[in-house]
Amino acid sequence: TAMAEDFERFYTDLKEQESEDSVLTSEQQLDRLLRPGSTYLNLNPFEVLQISIDTELEAAKKKYKKLSLLIHPDKNPDDRERADKAFDIVKKAVAIMEDPAQLAKAKDCYKEAEARLAIMLSEKRRKAKKDGGDGTIDEDEPKAYRKALWVIVTKVFADREKKRKLLEERANEEKRRNAEAAVEAAEKRKLAEEFAKNYEESRDERRGAWRNFQAKKARKEEKGQTMKGSAFRPPKLKPQGK
Repeated sequence: TAMAEDFERFYTDLKEQESEDSVLTSEQQLDRLLRPGSTYLNLNPFEVLQISIDTELEAAKKKYKKLSLLIHPDKNPDDRERADKAFDIVKKAVAIMEDPAQLAKAKDCYKEAEARLAIMLSEKRRKAKKDGGDGTIDEDEPKAYRKALWVIVTKVFADREKKRKLLEERANEEKRRNAEAAVEAAEKRKLAEEFAKNYEESRDERRGAWRNFQAKKARKEEKGQTMKGSAFRPPKLKPQGK
C-alpha cells in the first residue's frame, strides 16, 4: 500500500542518515526531528532520544543532555524557530521517560507491535511453505526484523494518538453539551423565580382590582343598571293577525 511504501522510504532515509551509536550534528538532529512525516514518529520517546526500549532512566537523561546541547535554541541562533520546536520534542520525550505511567504506555506500544508482527510473520512463513519453500522469510534476519518492527511500532503509536484525540474530542463535546444544558437550566430557573416574584408582588394589585370590580358591579345593580336573574321577564308574545 501507499502507506507501507511511505514508511519504507522514511525508514531507509532515516537509517541511512544516522548510525546506531552516532551523535549527529545540530543541523542533522533538527532535520531528523522536524522532517516531514516525523509528527507521529516523535510520539515514540525512544525514537526521539535514539535509545533502546531497555535503556535505564539515567542513561536516557544523559542522551537527552547530549541532544539538548546540539539543538538548544541558544546554540542555533540562525535556526532558532526550528530549534525551539525540536527542543520541545526532546523535552517531551524525556518527560515521558521520567513518568512511570507514560513510560509503561510507551513500552506497551512495543509489546502490541511485537504481537502484531508475530501474527504477520507467521502468516508470511505459512505462505512461503505453501509456495514450496522451507518457510524462511526475510524477517528472520535481525536487521529486517528490526525494520519491520519499527514500521509497526510507529503505526501503533500513531493509532493510539488518533484514538486519544478522538476520545478527547468526545469528552470536550460532552462537556460543552453539559455546560449548555446547565446554562439553559439556570436560565429556566431564573425565569421561574422572576415569574414567582412578579406574581407575588402583583397579588395585592390583582386583589384590589377584583374588589373594585365587585364594588362597581354592586353599585350598578343598586342603580338598576343591571338585571338580576330573578328580575328578568321575557317579553310577551303578540298574537298574529288572521
